[in-house]
Amino acid sequence: MLRLGIPVIGVVDMPRAVAFWSAALNLAPTTEWASDGWCTLNVADNSARALGLQLSESPVEAHPRVHLDLFVDSPEEQAAEVERLLGLGATRIEWDSYPENPDFVVLADPDGNPFCVVDLSRSPST
Repeated sequence: MLRLGIPVIGVVDMPRAVAFWSAALNLAPTTEWASDGWCTLNVADNSARALGLQLSESPVEAHPRVHLDLFVDSPEEQAAEVERLLGLGATRIEWDSYPENPDFVVLADPDGNPFCVVDLSRSPST
């Protein structure tokens, strides 16, 4: 039976990526499938896989078709998390596709991979 696995991020510096994503999302590296070119990050209590990191030589895409959205519940939490992530090594990137009054902030991880911090309190209702 086919089932969804985990999102995988291509990185050029594995130790730096492990440190950033572990601290950013309270994840823990595991030895499962570990190699020089792969690291699985699990939920901190080791209850589930959360993210894969894979060495990659391909360039970062400026506007990737697939990216991570990290959720928060208020503008204050969004601002605090953006600052925390910047302190961990994320960077603000110029994003030319912001809508008017966006509910998200676009950052890049230390490898330059874009991701969003989304304030769910400001997201459109469905």
